[in-house]
Amino acid sequence: MGNLNLTNITIAAGLALIPALFWGIIFFRKQPENKITTLRLFLAGVVAVAPLLLYKYLWQYFPWINAFLYTNSFQNDVIGFANLSLLPLDVLLTFMIVGVIEEVAKFSAVKMTDHKRLCSVTDCIEYFIIVALGFSFAENIIYFYNIMHVRGVDNVFLPFVFRSLFSTFAHVMFSGIFGYYYGLAKFAEQVMDEKYNRRRWVIVRRIISLFRLNRLQTFHNQKILQGLLIAVVLHAFFNIFLEMNWTFLIVPFLTGGFILLSYMFDNRRIDKEYCAIED
Repeated sequence: MGNLNLTNITIAAGLALIPALFWGIIFFRKQPENKITTLRLFLAGVVAVAPLLLYKYLWQYFPWINAFLYTNSFQNDVIGFANLSLLPLDVLLTFMIVGVIEEVAKFSAVKMTDHKRLCSVTDCIEYFIIVALGFSFAENIIYFYNIMHVRGVDNVFLPFVFRSLFSTFAHVMFSGIFGYYYGLAKFAEQVMDEKYNRRRWVIVRRIISLFRLNRLQTFHNQKILQGLLIAVVLHAFFNIFLEMNWTFLIVPFLTGGFILLSYMFDNRRIDKEYCAIED
């Protein structure tokens, strides 16, 4: 059994590496990152899965920390969508919690990694994507291994195709978008003072002025929260599509995300480097 488990783990790791390399090549063929930095970020993404596994493991000893137990009280409440379908409220809340946990874990992995090479908003997007690939790699190993352990190696092909094309890229999309807002937050002073942005975020500027808040810190926090919220909502919707079997929505949903991320990488405005004026 030990040899069989080791074999399955090896197979699972090999399968999980394929989509990580595939999506990594697609997004970084134009702007390759430093190899050491890339490896450090990727491993940080892998390690970011560990606290989540520990959290789930502790449920058996401290059941009260299981946030999903509290969503069960909403299982009889539903949300209607133009009479086309009903979404149980507990499903929505559960996947919002999942989104928060996983996106915060990936965000923490980026924060703990050396930032000396971060020179542009595009760099921030890349950092988040690399961490997301590491996170998805670890998640896929667990997923593929469990399938092989329960259902056999022969039944892993279709899940492999789905997670390679859809689930792995979904993580890339959520994190890449979060990375954009993180970049705006990191380079708050430079971004706010650019000619293009002086007339933008008028509401934010007025709130800052009204309450005499710290301009840069307020803008920084607002962008971090905005990025996290968008990533969590997108994450939740993707999981809901799967849970409710609304698979017809997955392709247009992820296609839109792919177009958006591609636009970000080709956008010269956010590719501007700030290294010379960074603190």
